[in-house]
Amino acid sequence: MRFLPRAIVAAALLAPAVAAAQVEPIVGDWYGTLQAPGAALPLVFHIKADGTATFDSPAQHAQGLAATATVVDGKVSVTLQAIHAGFQGAASADGNSLTGVWTQGDLPLTMTRTAPAAAPAPKRPQTPKPPFPYRAEDVTYVNPASGLKLAGTLTLPRGSGPFPAILLITGSGTQDRDGTVFDHKPFLLIADALTRRGVAVLRVDDRGAGGSEAGDIAKATSASFATDVAAGVAFLRGRQDIDPARIGLIGHSEGGMIAPLVAAQDPRIAFLVLMAAPGVDGVELLLSQNRAIAEASGAPPTAVEAMLKSKRAWFEAARDARNEDDGRVRLNAVLDRQGAPVGAPTRAQVLSLAAPWWHYTLNTRPADALKQIKVPVLAIGGSKDLQVPAAANLAAIKTALAGDRDVTTRELPGLNHLLQTAGTGLPDEYGTIEETMAPVALSTIVDWTVAHAARK
Repeated sequence: MRFLPRAIVAAALLAPAVAAAQVEPIVGDWYGTLQAPGAALPLVFHIKADGTATFDSPAQHAQGLAATATVVDGKVSVTLQAIHAGFQGAASADGNSLTGVWTQGDLPLTMTRTAPAAAPAPKRPQTPKPPFPYRAEDVTYVNPASGLKLAGTLTLPRGSGPFPAILLITGSGTQDRDGTVFDHKPFLLIADALTRRGVAVLRVDDRGAGGSEAGDIAKATSASFATDVAAGVAFLRGRQDIDPARIGLIGHSEGGMIAPLVAAQDPRIAFLVLMAAPGVDGVELLLSQNRAIAEASGAPPTAVEAMLKSKRAWFEAARDARNEDDGRVRLNAVLDRQGAPVGAPTRAQVLSLAAPWWHYTLNTRPADALKQIKVPVLAIGGSKDLQVPAAANLAAIKTALAGDRDVTTRELPGLNHLLQTAGTGLPDEYGTIEETMAPVALSTIVDWTVAHAARK
């Protein structure tokens, strides 16, 4: 799932004397809720007198993202520069509110100095609670490809082993080791279920989350994250309590695309589980996602087709660019040709498609890695998944794996992208559903994994 791009940005500091004069009226903490497509996201700005700021998105477990703040001619700007997002607006006469737009999509946003009352914790009945009948060990290791320290939790069954093991791989967006989203913790749930069945599980904070270092995350791509996974596999192989011949990967969404990248380079990976994973090429995936969400939201067919025509032009321009600068030139040219009344924030959002992560994703061909895999694979998806529509993507995965003798694909009726039992499948349901993962999805993953992990 992708609300904010996968980037933690470095601040571009303003001269302190100038910044202090500009931001004095808005220094302090500001709170608001962004009504984004698919979610209501609480946001917090912490603005300092020297013009620096930090940004929190609590629902996404993003804290302390670097930003800058200015007040020029009465206009307030809070900017997360590397991801072309932030706030533009004005302060009220009494200085107690900021009214304007979140520039990543031109969405209305009002921020106030009053912290909202703590909302009741949502019910998440599947979240595992201690005491646990297994051991949990906090671990760190370094990815030699990047030099970054990664942090996670390794759960180990009782006994001395050596145990089969799984490494869990999150989807897009910076996520913690539990895959936390809207207080759901699907990776904690999977780890608990598998460890109770005798399989060790390593779940890891993404770059920039929890205890993992960020590095220059604005330039990172799925290929970069694949090296993080490879480093985790090497860590597991170096432990005496883990059987190096029985290490598998479970990936969700983008993680289900990364897992085959790793396995294609490492034939010692024992098996793969792909959850709501892409099988079609990048541009077609994003267009199908946009179509599915628009149609499920009730958009008229003519509006859907017009939207897809515009976005195809954007996606193809960004895909075909030689580098980030060339991508911006191409995207600006497309926007100029389209002649639509595009405001500056929307143009900035489109130009962000030139960033390395998007360029890599738009050029992605999952079949290239899948065709190289000869190990057992389970691929599952939900029939109401609007982000990675299951029918087309599972069919593409199955076709790419035609040379693999042990492949299982299952489309699970009524489940969404998070493999929850869903109504519409739209992302705005994710946080309202109490179920973290449908029991049929969890049992399918766990039973298949345990059976294949038992093989020598």
